[in-house]
Amino acid sequence: MEKEKQVLVVFPHPDDEAFGVSGTIATYINNGTPLTYACLTLGEMGRNMGNPVFANRETLPHVRKRELQEAAAAIGITDLRMMGIRDKTVEFIKEDELVGMMSSLLEELKPSLVITFYPGYSVHPDHEACGAAVVKAVELLQEEQRPKLHCVAFAKGCEQELGKPDIINRISDVLPQKLACLRAHRSQTEQMAAELEEKLEKGDEQILNWIQNERFWTYKF
Repeated sequence: MEKEKQVLVVFPHPDDEAFGVSGTIATYINNGTPLTYACLTLGEMGRNMGNPVFANRETLPHVRKRELQEAAAAIGITDLRMMGIRDKTVEFIKEDELVGMMSSLLEELKPSLVITFYPGYSVHPDHEACGAAVVKAVELLQEEQRPKLHCVAFAKGCEQELGKPDIINRISDVLPQKLACLRAHRSQTEQMAAELEEKLEKGDEQILNWIQNERFWTYKF
């Protein structure tokens, strides 16, 4: 991983950071790189209420906020921005408003690297709107002022269209932090995290390869 001056991570939901980016985040922070995580919503419209159930529609926003804070702490994030957008409405916000929010973050932080979803290849409407707004905000900058933009893609067939990811960060040194981040999002991940750790204990090479290698595509304007 290249040394960065400042990293900005932008995702729409609590736990979006956990699966494919938390090890990369922890590595940057452990290396002393300033990092800001802007989470657009609290994921309050999520379907999962825990397994077994311990939340409901009224309590879920508070539960997921606390889980987000605990997950951020697990990987060392101290600059966590909760941007206050309602879950499942990111796609309906006026483009100039959402892009303006991203531009404000870029102006304040002047990151050398931004991490977000790859628009067109991230499945959920909130993911797509988030990634598109970040891309647009970076594109509006003068070319020499643009940070690098590393995008997460997981839509079916994305590698056929985008090619293989050009960045693969092996995060085995911080795997315990990544697993702690996953566990922190308990309402969404408890059963899956337990099954994942069981497979890791059994030495499942496929799972180990998936969780230890975080994949990104460099966005090219």
